[in-house]
Amino acid sequence: MIGKLAEFLVFGFAPMVIGMLAVPVMAAADETSVTGEVLYRERIALPPNAVLSVQLADVSLADAPARILGEQKIDPAGQVPIKFAIPFDPAAIKTNMTYALQARISVDGQLWFINDEHHGLDPLTAGPQTMVVKMVRQSGAAEDESIFERDWVAEDIGGAAVSEKAKSTLRLGKDGKVSGRGGCNGYFGSAKVDGSKIEFGQVGSTQMACEQAAMDQEHKFHEALGRAAAFRIEAGKLILADKDGKDVLRFVAG
Repeated sequence: MIGKLAEFLVFGFAPMVIGMLAVPVMAAADETSVTGEVLYRERIALPPNAVLSVQLADVSLADAPARILGEQKIDPAGQVPIKFAIPFDPAAIKTNMTYALQARISVDGQLWFINDEHHGLDPLTAGPQTMVVKMVRQSGAAEDESIFERDWVAEDIGGAAVSEKAKSTLRLGKDGKVSGRGGCNGYFGSAKVDGSKIEFGQVGSTQMACEQAAMDQEHKFHEALGRAAAFRIEAGKLILADKDGKDVLRFVAG
């Protein structure tokens, strides 16, 4: 009697174990997503309040609004390339239908970038996607947000206001050449810009002597340029930050 009871328990327990192991496998089969990255060609940085929205849409009907099957919002967006992963239900994907990705970047509710070309895909078989969005040109916004070929005048160096008796300026060419005035002397050099990253090379300057306040400001200005690792444009002002994200220089357009 005891032997048969033991046999029943052993053989009766095994199906329960198999059933418990099968549950996670079935749940994982329902998890599907489209992954990729969003980028743009313009050489400007996004402000910290930029938001990226990427959608997977059914665009089969040309005379009807697209049906959204999945969406991811990234807030804050950060800087390009921006990675995304849009979850969706694979059961919603039907044969002979047309699907596409839609991406847009907004700042304070205003559209800055959008993909202006059809980005079609098969959601069930597509690998990682690369979406290139283009700036929406409104009232010269693209020109206003460019770091290049403009005279920038420093209004803050290391958190301190500049002297009224000296002017520190920066001009960056598209060829990477840098020039300006440190506060007393003119200077020249080069810089490497990659997305929102910036790195200034060795700077040469004239050797004039000025008032001590102007010389002190010039020293702090060149020191701040040497620490700069990233840039952004906010409300028309150019801001340089160090590798830790601390602002070291703020300019207004001259």
